[in-house]
Amino acid sequence: QVQLVESGGGLVQAGGSLKLSCAASGRTFSRLVMGWFRQAPGKEREFVAAINWSGGSTSYADSVKGRFTISRDNAKNTGYLQMNSLKPEDTAVYYCAADVRPVNAMNPNEYDYWGQGTQVTVSS
Repeated sequence: QVQLVESGGGLVQAGGSLKLSCAASGRTFSRLVMGWFRQAPGKEREFVAAINWSGGSTSYADSVKGRFTISRDNAKNTGYLQMNSLKPEDTAVYYCAADVRPVNAMNPNEYDYWGQGTQVTVSS
């Protein structure tokens, strides 16, 4: 069992930055793939970014590539999502997720463990 707790969300103006954190407890975090997803009102949950267990492999949605950076610190059992050049369309609840070996890291159905989410609001 893995417990995930996100933090770092908030209200920011367009062009600003936020850094989300995802603190993990329970199962060995360093053996898990971690992903970030987001869900805006009335929309489906969508993939944002994913990182493998070592941090050596990352993937991003096209909409955030070049603006967001996913990282992890296994010694601290924590994952991060640095978000720069934020746009109003980035407004959503952001969730971190983890799983041992998702077949497709961009598919939210592949993840067993989820945090409660943190709200990110970008004003224009």
